[in-house]
Amino acid sequence: MSLKLFYFTTEISPFANTSNLSKYSVDVPLALQEFGHDIRTILPKYGFVSERKYILREVIRLREIPFDFNGESEIVSAKSAFIPKTRVQVYFLENKEWFKPLSDLLYKAKNGRILSDNDQRYAYFSMASIATLPHLFWKPDVIICNDWQTATVPLIYQQIYKTKEFYDNIKTVLTVHNFDDHATYDRSVYDKLGVSVSSKIKGNQINCYEAAAEDVDLIISLDSPSVNNTKKLLSLPLIKQNKKKLLSVKIEDGDTPNYETTSSIINEELSKHFA
Repeated sequence: MSLKLFYFTTEISPFANTSNLSKYSVDVPLALQEFGHDIRTILPKYGFVSERKYILREVIRLREIPFDFNGESEIVSAKSAFIPKTRVQVYFLENKEWFKPLSDLLYKAKNGRILSDNDQRYAYFSMASIATLPHLFWKPDVIICNDWQTATVPLIYQQIYKTKEFYDNIKTVLTVHNFDDHATYDRSVYDKLGVSVSSKIKGNQINCYEAAAEDVDLIISLDSPSVNNTKKLLSLPLIKQNKKKLLSVKIEDGDTPNYETTSSIINEELSKHFA
């Protein structure tokens, strides 16, 4: 059965590329489209992405999309394009403050320093991306989130959007590519989103994967011969309590892994859980 899939990511080759997430975000959406699913992707519109080179088009209905963040009314817009040499649609979410100034290092300054507000920036992106849905005139069956950058999506959907008109009965999937320091969010970020984390999670430094565990429908852990993300995830009490939601998928090591087998497994799991 064909599913409508909305794929959230912060990297897609050739637009933005700092890790294997950029290749994954081409190969897997393309494969899922070839399996018969209706898939669309969204990522931030970074200032270094050439609108002319990649033929980004303005869409009237995607201008001035409203949502709330940190107790204030926000407005974003989005443009549309395709991943080169494919028919996989990409929406570029625009915000002059959060995304336009970034260098092609994305998560770091040009001097290599990690940006201290990464958690807030991509929480903003996650909230804004969900807000685009009614303006697309298209409702997904599943939102597929990728890594720490969009790990707030399950909480945002369940706690804010699920009961709103148009948004009912959407499932969320969180794909874990990396388990590192980026996955630690400040509690204030969740406050700015207007969502609450489980009372079982203490302190101000919160693992974003654990925070999502109770609200997400499926967690896909990408494990390679050199990195066992599943083991790390199961070290988190709330992930362990919700381990029935956790699926381990094997991927290759290296700079240019082949995601063909990975895509097939993900297709099977999406069909099994949500079709």
